[in-house]
Amino acid sequence: MLAKDFINIIGASFFAGVPDSQLRALADYVTMTCGASGDRHRICADEGGACALAAGHYLATGDVPLVYLQNSGIGHIINPVASLMNEKVYAIPCIFVVGWRGEPGEHDEPQHIFQGERSEAMLEAAGITVKIIGKDTTSDELERMMGELRPLLDRGKQVAFLVRKDALTNEKIKYKNGNTMRRETILEILTKKMAGHKATDDIIVSTTGKASRELFEIRERRGETHEKDFLTVGSMGHASIIALGIATEKKHRRVWIIDGDGAALMHMGAMAIIGTSGANNIVHLVINNGAHESVGGMPTAAGAINLPAVADACGYTKTYTADDEGALSSALDEIMSSGNINGRIFIEAKAAIGARDDLGRPTTTPIQNKDSFMKFLGAARKF
Repeated sequence: MLAKDFINIIGASFFAGVPDSQLRALADYVTMTCGASGDRHRICADEGGACALAAGHYLATGDVPLVYLQNSGIGHIINPVASLMNEKVYAIPCIFVVGWRGEPGEHDEPQHIFQGERSEAMLEAAGITVKIIGKDTTSDELERMMGELRPLLDRGKQVAFLVRKDALTNEKIKYKNGNTMRRETILEILTKKMAGHKATDDIIVSTTGKASRELFEIRERRGETHEKDFLTVGSMGHASIIALGIATEKKHRRVWIIDGDGAALMHMGAMAIIGTSGANNIVHLVINNGAHESVGGMPTAAGAINLPAVADACGYTKTYTADDEGALSSALDEIMSSGNINGRIFIEAKAAIGARDDLGRPTTTPIQNKDSFMKFLGAARKF
């Protein structure tokens, strides 16, 4: 079904959400017709915030909003749905459009399987009525679904469309920026510097998405092992606070955080916790391409804000901005030559949008990654 037809039948005129690859057609159509960040459409930092923004729109206009998200974000919407939107509280209607990753019977990555098996049940447990949209869903069928759902919306209830892969189609938008460094090049420079400075105790905690995939392949190309890297394949936005938990217990090791701008924005409060933690062995590298690249390239707010200034205000002891390979190399040399314990450091590396077409995925399982990482840290697995 064309995304245009889907939107017209649903009848929504305000959109908020967090991009998902399975909803790219919807997000691209909304961006083409409403812009990426304006009065009718806003890409949010997290799914709960999208709910709250949608609620504000309803309070100001009385129009039913549409919130889009990947099913990995269902957990983020539970609180605002249950304690703000629910009919027993403010009775604020909302239409959720949820990309169904990890659908039972469909091949997907490990981080999506558990969520996929329980997505429908999780939505229904929150009091949200669910309809499923697939490639074979017709406009007439969608009209019938809306006929059943509109009375619920009129009573201040919430409804959701769980969208299967390739169910919606639209012309793709090509997103780009003016930066020149590629993310994979940034990771190449970092790992080469670590080897050159003989930073044998240093570890990396990398964020979900293409950064972890590229880091894994860099190690493979060099014939290196992976035990120094924790690949946070799910839990978007939490890599930095995972790293703080490690750094607090392993004070003699420098802990590198490889973050994306979308992930950093999603849980920006983590920067305040890190900045005020007193830890002296953290380097937080945010690769900022101003885009949710792993799910299509839609823009984030990070392209228009000063992330190093935020880190400085949060209590990081030193910040850097690198616009090119030379600036990044100099910053890394300065950090690595100053000793293993050197503060809470923040680096913003400005990157272009894009990755290799043949970029693969880790060939080890998350459990294998965890076990080898814990062994390298000298932590005994309890089960």
